[in-house]
Order: sequence, then structure tokens, then C-alpha cells
Amino acid sequence: MKDTIHKYFKQQQLLYGNELYFSINPEQSSESILKNDRINTQQELDTFNESICLCMECPLGKTRTNFVFGVGDPNAELLLVGEAPGEPEDLSGEPIVGGAGKMLDRILIAIGKKRGDGVYIANVIKCRPPNNRDPLPSEVDKCEPYLLEQIAKIRPKLIVALGRVAGKTLLKLDVPLQEMREKTHDYNGTPLRVTYHPAALLRNSNFKKPCWKDFQWIQGFLGNA
Repeated sequence: MKDTIHKYFKQQQLLYGNELYFSINPEQSSESILKNDRINTQQELDTFNESICLCMECPLGKTRTNFVFGVGDPNAELLLVGEAPGEPEDLSGEPIVGGAGKMLDRILIAIGKKRGDGVYIANVIKCRPPNNRDPLPSEVDKCEPYLLEQIAKIRPKLIVALGRVAGKTLLKLDVPLQEMREKTHDYNGTPLRVTYHPAALLRNSNFKKPCWKDFQWIQGFLGNA
């Protein structure tokens, strides 16, 4: 047995010199790497959240109930971005909940996704504006850098702005939603599309068909990315 082992290593030395090469299970290795990446990114996001959750850079910090950082898969390929928390989000501390959240969950399931698995959800603004008004430019200026930092950590393949206000805020375009839809924009190096906010589908069922068309495109894009 010893002679066989000695002969094997002699052959390896003749072929490869004094370097030893070991075969590993590539599938197991990639799973371990992905798991470690997921843990590391989640830790980075948690640390970042802790560093900004007491933010008082704009007046919204004084009126919020909860700072709504964002939730989901830390290594998501799809990042959904709303404009700002509403009352349910302000109370729960989680973006897009209640009826709109259930609608969004159904849409995600229809394209083979789900909240927290391959998807991350955030808002441009982390605190609720009074009476759900649109975010002010001064508030966006203070809060958008936080979103940019989240994007840098998550590294999504695609960003989807939910609603006209989110779209125009990110793209700096004051145009109707229809002019932003069905176009692939660039947001600091990441592809961005604009579609309807789930809450809009609850108010007007006519928006469901074009919204579904948008998400079918999203499904195709992620499948080919």
C-alpha cells in the first residue's frame, strides 16, 4: 500500500512538480460561497441600517413611527423601489405591506419570485411624509444616498421603480408614467424599469394588464441576465 502511494506521488511530481492539486465538489463549493456571500451581505446591511436608523437629516425623522430601511434577500437579483412609506409601512417598519403588499406578493409569485427570495424591497425615502404627500426634493437629497448604498451592497441585476413618483424621483424626469414605462433606463450603472405601484392596481383594475406585461418583461430579463 505504501509503495502504491509513493509511486502515485512520484508520478504527480513528474507531471506537476512539487505542487499538489485536489479535486473538490464544485457544486458544494459554489453553495458554500453563495451562503457566505449571503451572510456577509446581510451583516453589512444590518450594520448599515443600525448606522442610519436614527437619522434626523430632514424633518421627517421627527414625525416617523418607524424608520423603514428595507427587507428581502441580501443578494437579490431584483430590487423593487417605492417612493416612501405609507401609514401601514410606518407602523410596521416594512415596505409595501397591507393590501398593496398582498397584491405585490401575488405578482411576484406569478413570475416565480417571492418576497425575501431573490427579491429586495425598499423605498427612496425611509420615513413617511405627512399625509402620504410626495417626497420633497430636499428630502430625496438627504435620503437617496442611503438607497445608493443599499444598491451597492445588494448588487441587483435589475431595479424596478414602483409608481410614477418613484420613477420620476430616481430618473429625475418629471413626465407621466406612460413615458417611463417599457424603456430600460440606467440608474447609476444598474438597469431600471418603471411600472405601476401595487396600490394603484387596487384603485384601478385597468392598470393590472399593463402591469402584468411589465412583470412578464422583468421575468424574461432576469431569466436571460
